[in-house]
Amino acid sequence: MDNLIHTARDALFLLFSGDAALWTIVLTSLKISLLAMFIATPVALLLAFVLAFNDFWGRRFIISCFNISLAIPTVVVGLLIYMLLSRQGPLGDFRLLFTQTAMVIAQVALSFPVLVAMGHVACQAADRRAWETAITLGASPWQALFTVMYEIRFGLLASVIAAFSRIISEVGSAMMVGGNILDYTRNITTAIALETSKGMFAQGVALGIVLLLIALVLNGLLSLLQGQGQAAH
Repeated sequence: MDNLIHTARDALFLLFSGDAALWTIVLTSLKISLLAMFIATPVALLLAFVLAFNDFWGRRFIISCFNISLAIPTVVVGLLIYMLLSRQGPLGDFRLLFTQTAMVIAQVALSFPVLVAMGHVACQAADRRAWETAITLGASPWQALFTVMYEIRFGLLASVIAAFSRIISEVGSAMMVGGNILDYTRNITTAIALETSKGMFAQGVALGIVLLLIALVLNGLLSLLQGQGQAAH
């Protein structure tokens, strides 16, 4: 019991003392995940819209593939990216393995299916008359697209939050393609795994608190958006 109290006290001290090593890890994690979301979100949501508002051969198969890919473990995605980026892989000449770029690539691959699957559900709930009315009134396809997106903004934001939650908290692919390099590719989850394996729990607990706070904020925001979306209907 004394050890638990001592560890908790040390963890809180690290958090509130502005420990440079700890906050470097937190900022690295946020930087990589936010960049991955910035890259994946526009393309994924556009694809979700196309799948919802167009009927073409292979559409159902594509949707099924994205839905199935949600169940793929993150470590498997990490393994595939590792094989692509390793020296023997097709992208080995770029020497991206064990870099932040490799981690961004892995997180884009993890977030993309979530964005498409949940974005597709949100787009299906949209009123098609909004698209038709905008086109009839002379709006360009892009203007009509943004009109529809605005109508379902709460559902789309929920998909973005869900995707970010997945990548900020995963450890498998980050460890595999990033290498857990100090002050470079070490993020929150890989640092927790490392510190726990060394029996040094204070930093792991402190990072766990940060991750828990991020999860609570994201879930609170998601609940708020869902409530606003239902009220809007």
